[in-house]
Amino acid sequence: MSFRSSKNGDNIVPFPGRGALPALAPDAASLSPVLIVLHQESSTPGRVGNALRALGYPLDIRRPRFGDPLPETLAQHAGAVIFGGPMSANDSDDYVRREIDWIEIPLRERRPFLGICLGAQMLAKQLGAPVAPHHEGRVEVGYYPIRPTAAGHALCSDWPERVYHWHGEGFQLPDGAELLAEGDDFPVQAFRHGHAFGFQFHPDVTYAMMHRWTTRGCVRMDSPGAQPRHLHFEGRAVHDVVERAWLKNFIAGWIVRAPHAALLEAAE
Repeated sequence: MSFRSSKNGDNIVPFPGRGALPALAPDAASLSPVLIVLHQESSTPGRVGNALRALGYPLDIRRPRFGDPLPETLAQHAGAVIFGGPMSANDSDDYVRREIDWIEIPLRERRPFLGICLGAQMLAKQLGAPVAPHHEGRVEVGYYPIRPTAAGHALCSDWPERVYHWHGEGFQLPDGAELLAEGDDFPVQAFRHGHAFGFQFHPDVTYAMMHRWTTRGCVRMDSPGAQPRHLHFEGRAVHDVVERAWLKNFIAGWIVRAPHAALLEAAE
């Protein structure tokens, strides 16, 4: 079963204060697709997909859980994103193990890679770090504060004070990785390893996605530390504009500038 899509420009959400693309942005007609890995039939790439389409990148959407293969190389892709899902990076399912093993390809080829929530946990596990629930059974479901490190500030300015979460597991900082943002119950919130990034939080969530998650996943909101549904939308009204603008800037720097940096490294 295939759920791939290479349509460009569908359902693009305009960003506040949207201006010119970064100076390094290539001609959109020559852009390679970004590999998008999703885990449920109804999942979408959300605002990450919107940001990539706005920059002109086609999306190659695959769902390995339902039989889609993963490429043996990223030579024909501009980068890759693995999104979240209700499963665990510790699950024994074949597709979970295959995705974790597959992350070795963008790491080896030094291609732009982004893992969000489950995708970040898979990246951490590929790099040898443990993934586990909170020792007191706490979760982050709703808006919670994060604190960017000096490395995080150097990478991207104007981090949001609070970001949207939906997870019950976290991970330790992998050896050789750089901590970009930290939190309270789950200390590692964002990290970097070369051209690979992992976010424990969900900057990809659209308003429609939040409605679906807080309706279909309401059992999660009974867990210790979770916020009630109304606080999700109250938090979005306060924090979403900053988080959305930050995501736009991050995606532009990650997908446009990283390949240029890789070429410079290879020439050294």
